[in-house]
Amino acid sequence: MSENTGGGAFEVLAIGRVGVDLYPLQDGVGLEEVSTFGKYLGGSATNVTIAAARHGRRAAIVTRTGDDPLGRYVRAEIQRLGVDNRYVSTVPGLNTPITLCEIFPPDDFPLYFYREPIAPDLVIEPRELDLAAVRDAGVFWATVTGLSKEPSRASHHVAWDARGRAPLTVLDLDYRPMFWDSAAAATEQVARALAKVTVAVGNREECEIAVGETDPHRAADALLERGVQLAVVKQGPRGVLAKTSEETVEVPPFPVEVVNGLGAGDGFGGALCHGLLAGWPLERVIRFANVAGAIVATRRECSTAMPTTAEVEALLRGAGDVVTG
Repeated sequence: MSENTGGGAFEVLAIGRVGVDLYPLQDGVGLEEVSTFGKYLGGSATNVTIAAARHGRRAAIVTRTGDDPLGRYVRAEIQRLGVDNRYVSTVPGLNTPITLCEIFPPDDFPLYFYREPIAPDLVIEPRELDLAAVRDAGVFWATVTGLSKEPSRASHHVAWDARGRAPLTVLDLDYRPMFWDSAAAATEQVARALAKVTVAVGNREECEIAVGETDPHRAADALLERGVQLAVVKQGPRGVLAKTSEETVEVPPFPVEVVNGLGAGDGFGGALCHGLLAGWPLERVIRFANVAGAIVATRRECSTAMPTTAEVEALLRGAGDVVTG
């Protein structure tokens, strides 16, 4: 158990990827030319909980690390950044994953994952799950990466079955081809998952894997046809589209000077959780999340780049109008 204490349900509970990001402190050069790196906590699902915690939400992450010094760093850093680490366990014999990137602003950020022979966060066992915490969480967040291997895949379905497709059961369509045997295998697993969640979030390429559509409106409609209640399609420089059965919101991009686009989607995700939990109108939720993601893109790292509510609101006061329908 962690040193974190406190009763009551978690407002945001996520399951999935964690690791250590080694990001270059030099831009515009390949890794072979980089001489200095910054060390940061990373991993999409973990970053989402950190982003939610920055908005004052009580958050926890279900994940695993290696039984090594980097695993100890991960566990301590999760706690330092305000997220409950009681569900972070170790896997003897495996190393904590490392992720490197190259930074070529404004839109080229190649990622290099070191997760062999298997990442500890893909060895989450169903028996480890606190199913009461899963059922009671305000938001339960999972990613497509967690479906790429067993036993993690089975654990996700056990968790979803425990929730019974409760509101705010979110699937981040976060598709990374290097984690899968084939795109077809990913499509098959996403189809199974969509039958058990109520919110789906992804970019156009991820929507193509999920439902075979890249057009934002057709993709959102296809996700709704699968039974989700809210479909969110991120379009990068074209903004964000969100749809329910009764409402469509289109938010234009928020212009910033990009330093590193990695992690912006996780900042979006944590802010999305915050707005949905607050019960805001969909327009306000998407505007808030859009700006939160843009702020992360102006910073080098991911986890420690997540903005506070005050930072987002300050920029929102100068943001443009959105299109609703």
